[in-house]
Amino acid sequence: MLGPVILAASRSDRMRRFVSAAPGTKQVVGRFIAGETVEQVIPIVQDAAGKGLEVTLDVVGEDITTREQAFAARDAYLDLVEHLKGLGLGERAEMSVKLSMFGQALEGGHELALANVRPVVEAAAAIGTTVTLDAEDHTTLDSMFAIHEELRKDFPQTGCVIQAYLFRTEDDARRLSGAGSRVRIVKGAYKEPAGVAFQDRAEIDKAYVRILKILMAGDGYPMIGSHDPRLIAISQELARRAGRKLDEYEFQMLYGIRSEEHVRLAAEGHRMRVYTAYGTDWYGYFMRRLAEKPANLLFFVRSMITKN
Repeated sequence: MLGPVILAASRSDRMRRFVSAAPGTKQVVGRFIAGETVEQVIPIVQDAAGKGLEVTLDVVGEDITTREQAFAARDAYLDLVEHLKGLGLGERAEMSVKLSMFGQALEGGHELALANVRPVVEAAAAIGTTVTLDAEDHTTLDSMFAIHEELRKDFPQTGCVIQAYLFRTEDDARRLSGAGSRVRIVKGAYKEPAGVAFQDRAEIDKAYVRILKILMAGDGYPMIGSHDPRLIAISQELARRAGRKLDEYEFQMLYGIRSEEHVRLAAEGHRMRVYTAYGTDWYGYFMRRLAEKPANLLFFVRSMITKN
């Protein structure tokens, strides 16, 4: 199983230096990362809008070590909001944030992350869009969910992410499936111990379907984060059984993966949102994309060989 090995490498400074210097890295990173600056990513948002797609924008970077870096992350998102506002793209683009990037792991991190993310959520609401709080490793989730609950008091459209491979997630889904909630379900992309998460892919898929049933039967707005054709078909059937209209749930897929499927689903009338990451601190995000699918790793290795 290469996935756990790659996920372990995502936390290694030595591997970070090696991968960053590898000849084929830039080509492969460009498949998953839309650009390094907000100016580079805005045309991608405009192109997506022209194809009937929506996006969620993620400024990559999570392994911060200082409060100053946390403030810089906040400011990067506020700058993104200003660009979206100026181009009238608020209704097409929401934002995804990792609270680790806002200082969650620092001393007093829960309060710091809440203080930093609140102005971003407020600014997003002012231009007609919203923010989704990404899920990270299981040790951070109680803090993330508490911040999510606090933000929803003033900004009820604030979304959050749940991960199917965690044992706790079915209970979280029941708690989060009420009216007005926005919940993205993903399989999970962090190295988690067997004591808290399913390790077998088949078990993860079964858990995903169980959780999706809870969300579809609830009163909230499910966001299906998956590229798996079988899970997409199951999602459509569960939505049909629940009597949901096409605008009462949405699909989400990563930028650079199955792009034709993005357009196909949108053409069928589904809401289709493309998770679009950009920025210079791409390593952790990139390594998780390699770990999720062997074909991504093969593509990377093949590129390195070709460049040598």
